[in-house]
Amino acid sequence: KMDDDDDIPQLSSHTLAALREFYLEQQQREGMKTSQGFNQYSIGSIEEDWQLSQFWYSDETALCLAKEAVLAAGKGGRIACVSAPSVYQKLKEQDGEDFSVCILEYDRRFSVYGEEFIFYDYNHPLDLPESLLPHSFDIVIADPPYLSEECLQKTAETIKYLTKGKILLCTGAVMEEQAAKHLGVKMCKFIPKHSRNLANEFRCYVNYASGLD
Repeated sequence: KMDDDDDIPQLSSHTLAALREFYLEQQQREGMKTSQGFNQYSIGSIEEDWQLSQFWYSDETALCLAKEAVLAAGKGGRIACVSAPSVYQKLKEQDGEDFSVCILEYDRRFSVYGEEFIFYDYNHPLDLPESLLPHSFDIVIADPPYLSEECLQKTAETIKYLTKGKILLCTGAVMEEQAAKHLGVKMCKFIPKHSRNLANEFRCYVNYASGLD
């Protein structure tokens, strides 16, 4: 019988040191979070994961979109965030919540939000829990993870299923024609910013009279 240890790749001392440093930094950050009366809904609680094509909005943009959603949803309104976690997190920070919100997201780290989290894969746009009734949200905010017509088209199926009518879409400027075709939305003047600059120009699109113009 071969020695099982032979199969284990040996890490160089340099790599080990780097890893140790990485974990220490992480622990320090976790420690800082707890000591500062850490707000579980703030962006830093879940770091963006580029492999999942996640790019958080800047604080100002996330807040602006969250406020727009609350206004558009109206008193006691229901808001769905589809692949837009940084807006969801801003909505959770609002005091005196007179609205309810759900997050549909592929990243299972967001399951920490309990029943408001719905696992969502745009490849299966209508594979949603029965509790999500059709046309049960006053507004749907969506930010499809990829700039492709296929991704937009599939996400559009989800949006149209969920919304009573109002749609706020955030995607690249290059998607303007497809956004109009699949969702009947028009580009707003408001320019969303990201916490890290993206190569592609990003825009917001709506199908109602919004405060974003």
